[in-house]
Amino acid sequence: MTATIALLGTSADPPTLGHQALLEGLLNHFQRVATWASDNPMKRHDACLELRSELLQALVMAIDNPRVSIDQTLSSPFTITTLERAARRWPNHELCFVVGSDLAAQIPHWRQSELWLKRCQLGVVPRKGWPLKPEHLERLRQLGAQITVLPLQIPETASSSIRKTSAADQIPKPLWPLLLQHNLYGLQDAPS
Repeated sequence: MTATIALLGTSADPPTLGHQALLEGLLNHFQRVATWASDNPMKRHDACLELRSELLQALVMAIDNPRVSIDQTLSSPFTITTLERAARRWPNHELCFVVGSDLAAQIPHWRQSELWLKRCQLGVVPRKGWPLKPEHLERLRQLGAQITVLPLQIPETASSSIRKTSAADQIPKPLWPLLLQHNLYGLQDAPS
């Protein structure tokens, strides 16, 4: 049986408790999880890619499982490029590109989605606050997607909430030293 690698790209601006729960949850469904920070062409980022990658690395280290790793070489604003890199890196593995339900409606508008959806499985994780609509899944299937809805419980967290309101309670504790060192997101005090 061929091992399937879960691929999770994220803006990580900053990583949240939701990112942590997602990475840990993916370990229950896949033999290996690869993650990276990326620039999303549809978003504005508050921290530079290098710092977001460093924050994500701190989160991966805190999870402390050899089956989850950060692979920044997969980072690209375009999924097709990421999948080409992953296929070269793991030629004898199946790939599952993982997204949250909030992105399901956007994927048909991503560059070359009709090509890359046929090259991998698509893992969709329902997020609280972003219901997964059957018409979005059907549109993805029409483009050739082989979809697996992953039964994970992800807390209702969002990086945008942290950036807008300094929602410190959504940040994993291992990230605080880096956040404070680089004075990111208007966060002044580490949690007690």
